[in-house]
Amino acid sequence: MPFFKAVLFDWVGTLIVPKWGPTRTGHRGASWIRHSLRQLGRDSSEAEIQRISAALSAAGELPHVVQGWAGADLSAAAHRDSYDRWIDAAGADSALGDQMYTALSDAVDNAFASDVEPTLAALKAARLKVAIISDIHVDIRPAFVERGLDAYIDDFVLSFEHGVAKPDPAIFRVALSRLGVQPEEALMVGDRPSHDGAAVEAGIPTLLVPPLTKATEERLHLALAACGIRTH
Repeated sequence: MPFFKAVLFDWVGTLIVPKWGPTRTGHRGASWIRHSLRQLGRDSSEAEIQRISAALSAAGELPHVVQGWAGADLSAAAHRDSYDRWIDAAGADSALGDQMYTALSDAVDNAFASDVEPTLAALKAARLKVAIISDIHVDIRPAFVERGLDAYIDDFVLSFEHGVAKPDPAIFRVALSRLGVQPEEALMVGDRPSHDGAAVEAGIPTLLVPPLTKATEERLHLALAACGIRTH
């Protein structure tokens, strides 16, 4: 019998490798810029890409830009305001900024780790409830529907829909309430000690795994083991 009644998963870095966009250490770089420039029919030479990349990196270090990202995932409007502050500081024009934001906000265009589907299937077979908890500014449900994974998910707790984001313990309590389980009956699985690790403050046992760097990496068997689920 499984040790838990529910598993809460982080999304970015835990289940998917983001294709492009801002990250904790800057931005995803050349591929994101190249794609956006080509979508606009603009010069996408390496020199132009490097120029824009350098400007974005420099702007991302500015105090008012860094401060602007605080609370960005509490609403779609707050995220766009934070993003625009960064783009403006980098000196990028609005058309490029809009195109880059369109790519950034496409939840479907990301790679799920290869072990996501079998892990979710094993949890479903063991009758555990599953929720996705993400600090995010857009609806990520379509990404799960696109890959036929939505049937494995009982609920999505997305920061922009609830006005609360990790590491605030309140977002984990929202998930517990919606799933109808107690803190000790759930396992949180994530990749960031600073954010996902805050689940322990809500009384939830937590498993931290290394952030995904490529979709072929497999770490989610650790979650199944923590639940006492054997797959072989």
